[in-house]
Amino acid sequence: MQDGFIKVAAVTPRIRVADTEYNAQSIIDLMVSAAASGIKLAVFPELCVTGSTCGDLLSHRTLLNGALEALGDILEANCGLDMLAVVGLPLDLRGSIYNCAAVMYDGQLLGLVPKVKASGVFASGRDVDEMVELFDGEVALSSRILFEHANVPELILGVEIGSDSDLPEPPAVGLALRGATVIACPSAIPELVTGDDYRRMMLCAQSARLSCAYIHAEAGNGESTQDLVFSGHNYIAENGELLAECMELGGFEGMLAYDVDVDRLDHQRRKTGLFGSSRKEYTSIIWGGEIEETNLWRWFAKSPFIPEDEGDKAVRCEKILDLQSLGLRKRMEHTNAQKLVVGVSGGLDSTLAILICARALDMLGRDRSDLIAVTMPGFGTTQRTRTNADTLAERLGAELRVVSIAKAVEQHFADIGHDMNNHNVVYENSQARERTQVLMDIANGCGGMVVGTGDLSELALGWATYNGDHMSMYGVNGGIPKTMMRHLVAYYADTCGDDALAACLRDVLDTPVSPELLPAKDGEISQKTEDLVGPYELHDFYLYYALRWGFEPQKVLRMARYVFAEDYADEVIVHWIKTFYRRFFNQQFKRSCLPDGPKVGTLSLSPRGDWNMPTDAMSTLWLSQLEDID
Repeated sequence: MQDGFIKVAAVTPRIRVADTEYNAQSIIDLMVSAAASGIKLAVFPELCVTGSTCGDLLSHRTLLNGALEALGDILEANCGLDMLAVVGLPLDLRGSIYNCAAVMYDGQLLGLVPKVKASGVFASGRDVDEMVELFDGEVALSSRILFEHANVPELILGVEIGSDSDLPEPPAVGLALRGATVIACPSAIPELVTGDDYRRMMLCAQSARLSCAYIHAEAGNGESTQDLVFSGHNYIAENGELLAECMELGGFEGMLAYDVDVDRLDHQRRKTGLFGSSRKEYTSIIWGGEIEETNLWRWFAKSPFIPEDEGDKAVRCEKILDLQSLGLRKRMEHTNAQKLVVGVSGGLDSTLAILICARALDMLGRDRSDLIAVTMPGFGTTQRTRTNADTLAERLGAELRVVSIAKAVEQHFADIGHDMNNHNVVYENSQARERTQVLMDIANGCGGMVVGTGDLSELALGWATYNGDHMSMYGVNGGIPKTMMRHLVAYYADTCGDDALAACLRDVLDTPVSPELLPAKDGEISQKTEDLVGPYELHDFYLYYALRWGFEPQKVLRMARYVFAEDYADEVIVHWIKTFYRRFFNQQFKRSCLPDGPKVGTLSLSPRGDWNMPTDAMSTLWLSQLEDID
C-alpha cells in the first residue's frame, strides 16, 4: 500500500445452508484468491460459515460446533496471508448465542465482534466485552473493538453487522464506529424490489456521516431458501460516494474489489476535528505488516470539478450560474449600484462575467442597458477577440464603450522612462493596470460597480496583475476553476436560444486563452497562457487534490501520472506540478487581498475563512518531495 490507497473487497462465497465444511472451503478459496490479488481487507457476509437462514438449527450444538471447526480451518488457511479477513459465524458463550464477525490476520484470530441487535436465537452483543477461550488462546469478544494497522495509522477498522446501522447508536458503540476510518459490514438481508436503493442510500449516508469507507458484503443466492431470496448485492462507499457495487441477474457470488483512500478520509477528519475524542472507549488491536507499493485500480476523473454524466453536468452548470448571479444581485442591492461595469476582452473569463451580469440584472427585473461593457484594445488585441467582445455586448443588450488604452499607456511609459520596445513585465502590467483604472473611473462616474473576471485557477497560480485585473468591486468567477468555466460557457451557448450569441460563445471557447498583452503576430494571438504557466487541466487536477484533500505532492504526482499518462509526457507532468507548487506559495500575497465573490463549490481561496494561509509561507517542504524527480 502507498499514499493511503488500500485494496478492499466485499466477498460473497457460494454456500450451502448449514453445510459448514462446504462453506469453509468456499470462503477459503475466495480468501486466498483475494490475498493473491493484493487485497488487504476482505469482508465476508454475516453468518456465512453456516448461512443466516438456519433458523432454530442455530441453537443446535451440532451446527455450532461445526461452525467453530470451520473457523479453525479458515484460520489455518489464513496463515501467511497479508490480509485482514472478516468472516461471519454464530458463537455459543455460556448459554447465549451471538451473531459474530471473526476478524483474522495471518492465521491469528484478532477479535470477535458481536451484532448489537438481538434477533431470533441470537442475544444482543451490546454490552458484551470480555475475553473468550478459543483455539488454545484468549480472544476479545466485544462491540468496542477497533483494528489498527501497525504501519498505516490512518487505517482503523470497525465492524458493524447487518442492520445494526438502523439502530440508534449506544454511546460506546457509536464512539467505536466513529473512531474507524473503514467500517466492515457483514450482512445477510433478503432482497426486495426496493431493497437495493435503500441499502445504497443508507451506506452512502453512513460513510458520509462518519467520514469513512464502508464495505458492505451481502449474502448470496446460495443462501436463498423458503420465502427468502438473497442477491449478493455488495457495495463499497467512501465519504458519501458510492465507489463500486455489484448487481447481477441471478445473484452475485464472488469478489467486488476497489481501492479506498484512507489518507483522504484522514484529511477530512482532521478538517472537521470531530473524531479525535471518538477513540477513547475502545479496545485497540494491532495488525498488518510492511507496506508495499499498490498498483492502482481506482478511477480518477481528469477533471475532478466537472461531473461525468451529461445530465449531472447540466444541473451543475445551472446551479453555478444561479449562485454567481444571486451573489452579484445581493451585492447590487446592498450597494444600490446603478450600473454594472465589466471589462470585456473576448476571452473566456470576461465572457462568463458579462453573462452573469446580464443574468443578475434579469433577476432584479432591471433593463440590461444598466450593464456597461467596456472593451479596451491595447497592443496585443486581435480582431477576433475584439469582434467577439462587441458581439457579446450587442446580443446581451449591454451598453458598449470602446476605450483604447494605447495612448494612455504610451504616455505612462514616457512618464516613467520605459522603452516601448522592452516587452517586459512593466510593458504587460501597465496595460492591465490602465484597464482597471478605466473601469473603476467609469464605475465612479455612473454610480456603478466593477465586476471582476478572474477565476479560481488564475488565483491559485497568481496569474493576475496585482492591482490590475486582480482587483474589482465583486469577483463573480473567483470560485470557479478554468476547466469548469468552459463548460459553463458551453452550457449557456446550448441553452440561450440566440443563434448569434451561441456562435459567438463557441468561438470564444475556440480562442486560445491569453491576456493579449504582447503584440499580435500576423493578426493572431502571440501570447498563449497555457504555454507560459501550463495546461489548465493539469493545474486544476493538482489544485483539487492538493487543496481539497490535502494530498502530499508525491501522491498528487502519482495520481496525475496515472490519469494523464496517455496525454502528456512524464517530464511535462513533473515540470508543471513543480510550477504549480512554486507559484501557489509565491503568489499568496495576491489572494490575501481578494475582492468578495461567491463561493460556489467545496474549494475556495478566499482569505475570509475558506483558505487561511500566511503570505510568506515557504514551499520548501512541498517541493522537496519533487526535487529528485525528473
